[in-house]
Amino acid sequence: MWNLYYLLSFVFGLVTGSFLNACLWRTRENLSIVRGRSICPHCRHQLAWFDNIPLFSFFILLRGKCRYCRAPISWQYPLVELATGLLFLLVAGRYQGNDIFITPEMVRDWLIICFLIFIFVYDLKHQEILDHATLFPAIIFYLFFISMRWESWDNLLLAAVVGGGFFFVQYFISQGKWIGGGDIRLGIFMGVLLGWPKIVLALALAYVVGALASVFL
Repeated sequence: MWNLYYLLSFVFGLVTGSFLNACLWRTRENLSIVRGRSICPHCRHQLAWFDNIPLFSFFILLRGKCRYCRAPISWQYPLVELATGLLFLLVAGRYQGNDIFITPEMVRDWLIICFLIFIFVYDLKHQEILDHATLFPAIIFYLFFISMRWESWDNLLLAAVVGGGFFFVQYFISQGKWIGGGDIRLGIFMGVLLGWPKIVLALALAYVVGALASVFL
């Protein structure tokens, strides 16, 4: 039974990752994410359903190329699908042993993963952090966490102020040369997700990891 539980969690993550890829491209192209069939970003030909099977279509059916124009498909698509699937699987493993298969905590963590992957990939490709990927979910999660009594309202508010304020000070001192406004909104989002004092540890770890990565870059 648990093997099926893990398999379904992984597959659900793959499908969600495919949807995130669509959201990333359609957001950039100013297209609706709920209307219209999937199309090739190169030739704009409408794709068949079997061209959208996570991982399988890219590696087996299409071999990394569009069926119609033969243009190469970005590796972003299978990587995002795989990453989402594995992260969903890790969350499922974390809550394994509960009396019910899907808990509110699992749904919370899966949603957090979706927003963070969207923010990461969109920022990596376009050097931009969107308002509706940070401020809007920050408000929703803030209200959700309070209603579920996972955190107190003042704890989350303090963490959001610290997270956003940390980046705002850098933005103000450098007049926007060091970081952008999106980092301030991301700091607020981080504060809501982590609470106090975890936001302080997260910011410290982020800068240490960033410094180590910059050595190789």
